[in-house]
Amino acid sequence: MKWFLLSLGISFEIIALIFMKKSEGFTKLVPILFVFLFYTMALGCLILVLRKMDTSVAYAIWASAGILVMAVVGILFLHEPITVVKVVSILLIVLGVIGLEFF
Repeated sequence: MKWFLLSLGISFEIIALIFMKKSEGFTKLVPILFVFLFYTMALGCLILVLRKMDTSVAYAIWASAGILVMAVVGILFLHEPITVVKVVSILLIVLGVIGLEFF
């Protein structure tokens, strides 16, 4: 259950970030409301996850998964550039989280 809630929370965070981009610097009301809604749901999931998982591990997975997924979303759907430095940096983040989780 903790993995499902963590995945759900990360998904809500990604949706919130997409709406944050759509809010155009917090100038459009509807996307702003969705940002608050989805961040509230994301943090609610994280709170429930922290009952069963160490904070350092849960947050590391949360943050790195958010970075990884958002980078892919940015490249595929928001037309952000892909660079070697970006790819290598993302891989280092993922390796760091794997190291934290297993060692």
